[in-house]
Amino acid sequence: MRPKLIPDPARVRAIRGSFGWIDHRLLRDGHLERMGLPEMALYLFLVLAADRFGVSYYRKEHICKALGISEEEFHHARDRLVVKRLVAFHPFRPGDVNGYVQLLPLDECSENLRG
Repeated sequence: MRPKLIPDPARVRAIRGSFGWIDHRLLRDGHLERMGLPEMALYLFLVLAADRFGVSYYRKEHICKALGISEEEFHHARDRLVVKRLVAFHPFRPGDVNGYVQLLPLDECSENLRG
């Protein structure tokens, strides 16, 4: 095996302050292959915005503006992530389009893809 080359060793990134992590199984288990770009963008946003419990409280208007997507693309992406069991959603109030979005563990989701 060839040794790894770091193209710019003077600029290796380091964790400072808050940190959002993305489970490598998103790539390894094929989840990314089954996502459209709005779904990927929304998932990344939620990872970066989530608290330590994996919950984001951002309103859809803010998310749409930050990602450059329409409200229709947002709703479709969020609904697809819910169906794929990557996130859970609970409205702030009954019938509200804004609410709590929780990133879910990939264990159950990955098992469904293999089974």
